[in-house]
Amino acid sequence: MTTVQPSIHPSIHTDAEGFLTEYDEWTEELAGQLAARIGIELTDEHWKAIRFLRQDYPAHGETATLRRVSTLAGIPVKQLFVLFPGKPAKKMAYVAGLPKPRGCV
Repeated sequence: MTTVQPSIHPSIHTDAEGFLTEYDEWTEELAGQLAARIGIELTDEHWKAIRFLRQDYPAHGETATLRRVSTLAGIPVKQLFVLFPGKPAKKMAYVAGLPKPRGCV
């Protein structure tokens, strides 16, 4: 993933890698800006994954794994790699305004 500036906007809280730290600060407009920062133009398929992550996070307290997104959102893992090339779990979490998934470097 491309290194991002930690501060997206002065009122948005992020960690050192640019991941949002406050769930409620995320908006769909912000998601578009975050995606653009990493070279992704959001389509309906991207939004399906992002919305799943946003709905799943509060119930589980952590960012869903690729397997969970694939199984429960019905998006094949191979397609997640097409939508979010390189490091899909990390990129999906970043755009969805969620913490970096466990195990991601």
